[in-house]
Amino acid sequence: MTEQAKVNLLGFSYAEMEAFCLDIGEKKFRAQQLLKWIHHHQVDDFEQMTDLGKAFRARLAEVAEIRAPIVLQENISRDGTRKWVLQVDGGGAVETVFIPDGRRGTLCVSSQVGCSVDCSFCSTGKQGFQRDLSSAEIIGQVWLASKTFGPRRNLGEHPVTNVVMMGMGEPLLNYDNVVRAMRIMKDDLGYGISKRRITLSTSGVVPMIDRLSQDLDVSLAISLHAPNDALRDVLVPLNRKYPLEELLAACQRYSDGVEHRHKSITMEYVLLKGINDQPEHARQLVKLLRNRMPIKLNLIPFNPFPHSGYERPAKPDVLAFHKYLNENGLMTTIRTTRGDDIDAACGQLVGEVMDRTRRAERWQQTVFLRTGAGDAHNAQQQ
Repeated sequence: MTEQAKVNLLGFSYAEMEAFCLDIGEKKFRAQQLLKWIHHHQVDDFEQMTDLGKAFRARLAEVAEIRAPIVLQENISRDGTRKWVLQVDGGGAVETVFIPDGRRGTLCVSSQVGCSVDCSFCSTGKQGFQRDLSSAEIIGQVWLASKTFGPRRNLGEHPVTNVVMMGMGEPLLNYDNVVRAMRIMKDDLGYGISKRRITLSTSGVVPMIDRLSQDLDVSLAISLHAPNDALRDVLVPLNRKYPLEELLAACQRYSDGVEHRHKSITMEYVLLKGINDQPEHARQLVKLLRNRMPIKLNLIPFNPFPHSGYERPAKPDVLAFHKYLNENGLMTTIRTTRGDDIDAACGQLVGEVMDRTRRAERWQQTVFLRTGAGDAHNAQQQ
């Protein structure tokens, strides 16, 4: 078997690893040993798997590999946040962020190279879209972060306590690979992370929210960002296909179906100065969300990136918006900005995208004209 044909075991679930072991003539119980070596000890060299027979290790080296994305760059923020820029197959790069907070450590994981949704306030979307990540490339981000901090002593004793699918990409548009990776995150032979501590964030792909409710029980977050369809059509273009009432109905179905006791859906709301942060927007949010399923509203002051066209609201305006929502029956928090000095904050992830959509090119042309650079350029040519 050629090197190119080797199968990457990093993205295999327990059942898939059992099937693989049987296919190469080994017993099913070997799957447990392999998974523990890979995910509990972050070992990627079969020769180091000392409880496996020499012949088995040699066979594994012939047909398989354990290959995570390559670390191109690692930055550490003044607040302890870490960002890795990771090279993936095909020439693209994605970004993964670890946010420490006391005893909690949250890993923000990417699901696509770029993003096909194109939310207007998100730096990732402006890079365009290249491709979906494989399950090995998704779980590889967890593997690399875990390897950075060293092997855990016991199940659950590790800095990565929470995973949020909030990095580059729309997770529900890469459904099979994302769900496959999240199953490994939950599995005790993987990372043993509680279903309450794995959160999938979506801009609102309604049919896939319904499918997720049948396939996997994890926490759900919705990129809301507007209290009415007219504004959300601009900020989150996917809203034109799945408007707010359809989206909230899907959230209600998801909330009704989950088994764990934390049934609340998180609504993420990026506050943009003068766009969606006015008192009338707060009133519309209360009318839209109150008396539905349990909801937690997470306000995120906009994190700037070059030529976005948006600004962060002043702190008093953020606090007033927050106060009104809480006083009118919506449990609301303000997300603390972390890692903005290394461009690791919400909405700032970029990576490296070989854009199939030409969206990045069109956006750059728009910026060129909007900033007046186009006029300056034309003047120089005359």
